[in-house]
Formats: sequence, C-alpha cells, structure tokens
Amino acid sequence: MSERSRMARTKRISSTLPLSVMALAAAFGLGTGALAQQPAPTAVPVGTVMAEKRAITQTADFVGRIEAVNRVDIRARVIGYLEEVLFKDGATVAEGAPLFRIERAPFEAAVEQAQGALEKAQGALQNATVQRQRAEELLRTNAGSVAIRDQRVAEEKGAQGDLTVAEANLKSAQINLGYTEIKAPIAGRIGRTKVTKGNVVGPDSGVLAQIVSDDPMYVTFPVSQREFLALKTNRLPADGSAPLVSLKFSDGSTYDQQGRVDFVDVSVERSTDTVLVRATLPNPGGKLLDGTLVRVGVQAPQSEEKVLVPQSALIADQQGSYVFAVEDGKAVVKRVKVGAEAGSYIAIDQGLSGNEQIVIQGLQNLRPGVPVLASPVTLTTGRS
Repeated sequence: MSERSRMARTKRISSTLPLSVMALAAAFGLGTGALAQQPAPTAVPVGTVMAEKRAITQTADFVGRIEAVNRVDIRARVIGYLEEVLFKDGATVAEGAPLFRIERAPFEAAVEQAQGALEKAQGALQNATVQRQRAEELLRTNAGSVAIRDQRVAEEKGAQGDLTVAEANLKSAQINLGYTEIKAPIAGRIGRTKVTKGNVVGPDSGVLAQIVSDDPMYVTFPVSQREFLALKTNRLPADGSAPLVSLKFSDGSTYDQQGRVDFVDVSVERSTDTVLVRATLPNPGGKLLDGTLVRVGVQAPQSEEKVLVPQSALIADQQGSYVFAVEDGKAVVKRVKVGAEAGSYIAIDQGLSGNEQIVIQGLQNLRPGVPVLASPVTLTTGRS
C-alpha cells in the first residue's frame, strides 16, 4: 500500500471515532454532558448535639467486702457445767445482755470459803497488833526486851500480809463467780451457738458464739496505685470532706445509704501494688451483712471541668475511639480519649475542646468528608 493510501485510511478512522463514542453514550442513555461532569453527592441528614464543658465528679468502681466494725468471739473464762443458753441463734443482742449461764454453786462456795479465810486473817492481824503494842509498852517501862518487841512487830507484818492474800483470794473468787454468767460485751447480732445446755465448758472449749456489730459497717477495698492517685485519696481532709462511697449488690441493686472514706492504709501491698481503703456506712435496716462482696463506687472529693458528649456518639475501631463532628458542612473524624461515664454522657479527656457539633444520629451512613445536613437534637434524659 502506498504512503498516500495509508494516510487516507488513517484519516477516515479518526473522523469516525467520535461518532462511535457518541453512539455508545446514546446506547446507555447518557448525554455528552454526563461524561464531562459527575453530579454532586447528596448530603446525608444527621442529628447533632454540641459538645459541652461541664464540671463533673470523678468516679471509680472497685470490688469490696463488708466488714463489721466490732467482732467478738464469746468464750468461757471458768470451767463449769452449762446450765442455760439465754439467746436465740441469729438474734440481735444488747450490750451486757446475758448469753450463757454456768452452774453457780461451786463458785458461791469458793466465795464463802474465801470470805471465811479473810475473817480469820483479820482476827490474826488484830491479835498481832495488840501483842506488838504490849511489847512496846513493856519496853518503855524496862519490863520487856527489844528482841520480844521486834518479834511482835514481825508477827504483825506477817498477819498484815496474810490479810492482803485473803482479800485477794476473796476478790478472785467473786470474779470467778461473776464469770458464771457470760454477757454480751458489745451490741450486735449473735451467730449460732457452738455448745448446748448440759456440756462442761471452760477456757479450752473454744468459741461458744460470735457477735458482730451491725450499725455502722465498714467496706474495705483495694485501690491500684493509678486509681489511687487519680482519686486524690492519699490524704484524708480534716474537714470531713472525704470521698463519698456508694454500694451496689450482686443483683445490681443500689444500697440506699452513702458513706465516706475514713481510712487509707499507710503502705502499699507489694504483691498486688494496691492500697487498702476503708469507708464507713450507716446500716439502720441491717441490710449489710459481714463478709458480703459488693461493688464500691467512689467519688473524688473535688469536681473537674470536662468536655461531655453523649455515649451514643462514640464509635470504636482498631485505632481507638472517635466521634464524627460537622465542620463546614462535612463529616470529620475526631479521635478522642475517653474518661469517666456521667450518666448517658461520657467525659472526653483528649480530642475535643468543647462547642464542636457532634453527630449522634445517622451514623450508619456516614463517611469522612461526606456532606451532611445537620439538624440539632434535644436530649431530655440521661444527663447526670
């Protein structure tokens, strides 16, 4: 083919190419303007609220255990036959209430015997005193000797010593007699008795029963070093403004009384790197039982200003947590570091400064950079 023929053929193909493209566009129902410019994406409707700065109280949750303020093991202090058990298992007893009664007769006899020995010692002392006075009188009239006078003085001192021993023996016998009635040293609830009527009890019998006080009660809980510093509980203020404590039971119910932290241990438990903290709570209805495991909520004594957003705005992925904000009519991702919960809101420690327009509705269709049509949403509940 000649050079002139090839050039003519190339010209014919080039002149027909735009017609082919136009034919394809017509076949798919597209005009020539669609090829030149794509339509603008549709704005996504979203609901938004403003991130707000507000003073909140820092809170933290721990696992704690209820403990009685006073706990006493009841034991027998003398050996004897147990005549009566004077309480019902699990009952509430007052301080000084009789609990057990041991047979009294042997101890009453011991008191009488000690009383007789005391009277005998008193008589011996009286006689020794008279003899010593007589010896001194004879010595003054030169009718007696110094040796006899000294002997009478020594006899009087010996009689005085016997009298002191007799008085102590009587007191000891009276104390033992008093131990035959075992009384409650504190007020509280008494547990199950370990012995029954008819047994011989004594100091070697072990614990007869246990009493625990029930109002107020302690709750103790270990706090990690990091949380300990965050709550600023290392020093309890003298004005009584210690952190408030609330309790939740295992069934999720909340105890209706609050208490305050009243003790922070003086050293860190090295095996767990925790500090033992204790709070005292009133227990007028006896709902708190010694040994119960509970959830302990602790509020820091001072509030802090934090940026708050609804928890429904929070999204999490492999990189962490973020929210969508509206800037210049478009959705923008804001990476955040979250803090404590405050009802249906959550505190933002980093990532927001406040007054951002945060998306809480329409998140399922949202992508970064997508135009949005924002509508304010009014939240009427969930704020703490």
